[in-house]
Amino acid sequence: MNQRGNPGIDWIAGAGVREVKLILEEIAEEIRKKLGCKAKSREPMWRHTSFRIGGPAELYIEPRDEEELVKLLAYLREKGIPYLVMGNGTNLLVSDAGIEGAVVHLGDGFKEIRIDGSIIRAGAAAPLIRVAREAAGAGLSGLEFAGGIPGSLGGALYMNAGAHGGDISKVASRARVIHRESGRIEELASGALEFGYRSSLLRKRGYVALGAELVLARGGPEEIRARMDGYAKKRRATQPQGAPNAGSIFRNPPGQAAGRLIEEAGAKGMAVGGAEVSRVHANFIVNRGQATACDVLKLIERMQALVEERYGVKLEPEIEFVGRPC
Repeated sequence: MNQRGNPGIDWIAGAGVREVKLILEEIAEEIRKKLGCKAKSREPMWRHTSFRIGGPAELYIEPRDEEELVKLLAYLREKGIPYLVMGNGTNLLVSDAGIEGAVVHLGDGFKEIRIDGSIIRAGAAAPLIRVAREAAGAGLSGLEFAGGIPGSLGGALYMNAGAHGGDISKVASRARVIHRESGRIEELASGALEFGYRSSLLRKRGYVALGAELVLARGGPEEIRARMDGYAKKRRATQPQGAPNAGSIFRNPPGQAAGRLIEEAGAKGMAVGGAEVSRVHANFIVNRGQATACDVLKLIERMQALVEERYGVKLEPEIEFVGRPC
């Protein structure tokens, strides 16, 4: 599976367990005092993912705005601390062993949504559902597909999130990003973002989204809400509700639906430990309460093997695995 944001280096090699805990808390305290960010050490990641799975991040940090983020990333680079920038945790499977280094979660200053005519400017941490609802309330059409997608705007840009025939590439006119290596902030027009199926320049290069400008079309608020309600109704009827999950597990192969292939291969309802292939939609894995990341990874491998054996198609995961290997 794809793994991102963790270069896999032991940046505090040689330290004992007790010493590591002290070092991490000292770093968190320094970040709080010097940079003003919220910071915790040994933060359980199951609290921050829709799968409700994941061991501790050595550091969990929330910069409030761009200024704090720029300072924080410079600090992490200087200290040699690997880091992962995470949105709402809706497309992630976090290792049971946790994440080495820092998880950076954009704070409240990145959640602002402003509407100017038919243009919406929003921060990367703005929930995509809220952006879609505010657009509908303003009589702006084009984001109806996003009314049920639980991620953030930044996550939507990163993976070109979409549903019901729409995706973020159709409305994003530009994005504000920061380069991981240099800390340089840049505004990229839509054409430079290299949007593809569940992909973008941000995903390919590891750029961090700060916000975006979305250009929408005028429409009737009631008609827009009706479309959103229709999509929501369909979503409730065809996707698992209530049980923790990370959305679609696999990308759809060209011209085919991953869920149909998985179901016809006989994997629907199959389980490993606390992880189960949803009985509602076979391209979802649900956490039945005690699932581990290793359970999910083993189940993914079995699903892939069944489909490949029957159809000769190797399903490619849409979710990403982060953290130390199982």
